[in-house]
Amino acid sequence: MTGMRGKMDCFGLTDRGKKREVNDDQFLIADLCKSMLIHQTSLSHEDHSRLFGGSQGKMLVVADGFGRRHDGEKASAVAIDTLAQYVLNTMPWFLRLQENREDDFVAELTHAMSRCQDMIEMMSSGSTESFGMGATLTMSFILWPRLYVVHVGACRCYLVRHGRLEQITEDQTEAQQMLERGEITPAEASSSRWSHVLWDYLGGGAPELSPDVYKAVLNIGDALLLCTDGLTKCLHDDEILRIVNGKQSAEETCRMLVDKVNHLGGPDNVTVVVARFLDRGEAVEETRAVAAVAEPLPAEPALPEEPEFLPTA
Repeated sequence: MTGMRGKMDCFGLTDRGKKREVNDDQFLIADLCKSMLIHQTSLSHEDHSRLFGGSQGKMLVVADGFGRRHDGEKASAVAIDTLAQYVLNTMPWFLRLQENREDDFVAELTHAMSRCQDMIEMMSSGSTESFGMGATLTMSFILWPRLYVVHVGACRCYLVRHGRLEQITEDQTEAQQMLERGEITPAEASSSRWSHVLWDYLGGGAPELSPDVYKAVLNIGDALLLCTDGLTKCLHDDEILRIVNGKQSAEETCRMLVDKVNHLGGPDNVTVVVARFLDRGEAVEETRAVAAVAEPLPAEPALPEEPEFLPTA
């Protein structure tokens, strides 16, 4: 794969479901690039026009809010907006990340989540009715071919490679802790009432924030899936794999996942973001994607065949 340039096909979709009156989920797909605002020039550009450089990185985020009335919707929106503003205005850009700066980059990702925590706590403490509002959030930060995933709560990030589904994140729930202690089986964990009890989340009243950060190396041919638990509460891993492992576009994949959940009753809000990393020779259909479809990926040396997800704790 030396010198090969690939393409990224990405799409996100959120749906209220069949049972909920409000959609507490949010998502974001962002292309990170440098820009220049021209104030005045003798060149052919108009004054006050903006020039953009090529794509330098990608940010994919899903969030699931909770609280009374519309508080969950507000919490997830504040979390994603705060994260975006931090990356844009505060966080040093590591678009050409050097190995000796990786620890700094991981620390910045963790600090970005703390900023989200502070903003939601501020909103929560300002109103007795909003006390306890919060959100869970999972973000993938792609500096090709490197992938960084920062995670708080029960949203998930999966990778599909060579027909296998790998869950990158671990749910920060009491059920997951019980599973790790051997007190319950995986089947019992998914249906346990403790699967809804979070031990870490963004928001007022939460304990000290302990975000997980994972890192891996992506390959051409991989697919990423970020989702809220509205998907995973309805679909087993084998069904998720069957859909994501198909040859359809990212948009079609998102719609198939959401339609399947709603066909099964749609008990919760459901949000999915799918990213496919394609060989440049693969056809990608035209879509109405919220992010650029078939964005070029920078050329890189040969990449490893097996994924390795390493918690950075």
